[in-house]
Amino acid sequence: MSSNATFTEKQYLGRDYNRISIRLVMILFCFTAYYINYERDRNGELFLLVGSSILIVSVLMLFMVHYRTTVINKSVILDGLWTTRLVKIDLNSIVKVTRTKYSSYVINNPVYNLHTGGKVRFYAGGKEAISLTDRDGLEYIIGTLCPEEFEAAIKQEMK
Repeated sequence: MSSNATFTEKQYLGRDYNRISIRLVMILFCFTAYYINYERDRNGELFLLVGSSILIVSVLMLFMVHYRTTVINKSVILDGLWTTRLVKIDLNSIVKVTRTKYSSYVINNPVYNLHTGGKVRFYAGGKEAISLTDRDGLEYIIGTLCPEEFEAAIKQEMK
């Protein structure tokens, strides 16, 4: 048994470009409303407070690990945030590995261990995903920013 990981990737919660853009638009709106209402109304201070709060939370989210993907010892280990459970996928039970597009939607919500329609989804960012199908027909869809390396590591561990 090897103790060195073949592949390791961290997916961060606040680094999805679509979500960053949405938060920046909200911050700009709040700061613009504060500037417009500065002399006239006391509600302008509320806009400054909300805009600053969104900015601080956005910066903190840039450093929050949503989940960590590790390929080691013929298994894929997905370890999430504080209260999530560790998910270990045994590669001995996997019959098919494919690289696919994660979703046809432009904006996707970050998910961890979401069971829907015979599929288990893990996603924080990126356009592509690795699809793993086990003997029972259950499909694991794992979003990744490095699909080539992830697929190669899985196929290497399966040999």
